Amino acid sequence: MEILRLNQISPDQVIFLQWGFVKISATLVYTWLIMGILIALALLVGRKATSDVKISRWQNLLEVVVSSIREQIHEVSQDNPDHYTVFIGTLFLFIGLSNLLLIVPGYVAPTSSLTTTSALAVTVFLSVPIYGISKNGLSYFKEYFQPTFIFFPFHVMGEFTRTLALAIRLFGNIMSHDKVIAILLAVTPLFFPIVMHALGLLIGMVQAYIFSILAMVYIASVTQAHHHEEKVH
Repeated sequence: MEILRLNQISPDQVIFLQWGFVKISATLVYTWLIMGILIALALLVGRKATSDVKISRWQNLLEVVVSSIREQIHEVSQDNPDHYTVFIGTLFLFIGLSNLLLIVPGYVAPTSSLTTTSALAVTVFLSVPIYGISKNGLSYFKEYFQPTFIFFPFHVMGEFTRTLALAIRLFGNIMSHDKVIAILLAVTPLFFPIVMHALGLLIGMVQAYIFSILAMVYIASVTQAHHHEEKVH
């Protein structure tokens, strides 16, 4: 498997099953795996969730994670985190678990595929106008013509540029770490790759945090702009 990972720059190129033009790649398989684990954990913890003082360790862990996400969202948006917790929390948990499972032998993070990171970035790209319209109505589109209509194409290019940057940043960091570990396992003693794996887990969680926070920053930039205009007027 390590040789396979060295030879393939992306899990998209690792095909497990092909039927005509339909291809089941490693990216697709491991993405389903991540979604399955998240759904299973949500059902397991949610089924036994209680409002009593005495709660299970899993519920306690979930509450800590959700509370931390809500606090970060509130700090960035200065708004009720309930509006954004589901979307931002899902991004963080999906990317975080994808990177965390790198400790499993043979596993390839779907976030090391540009296809996956691009899809995640597109969801952020679409979420910005959706949140903007839900918060400010159609007046959201006035932002694209500020300070004059001449700046409209520059605003649009800015949206596409930061979406591309989100996708490439996450892809580059995870893919490069994955390949470095594969090389180290092939040419160095075991203890050094283990240290790098531990460091990689930290980097992976940091990347999940950065991606989620940047998504919230982009959303907050359009929802807060309207409030600033109201205060000025």
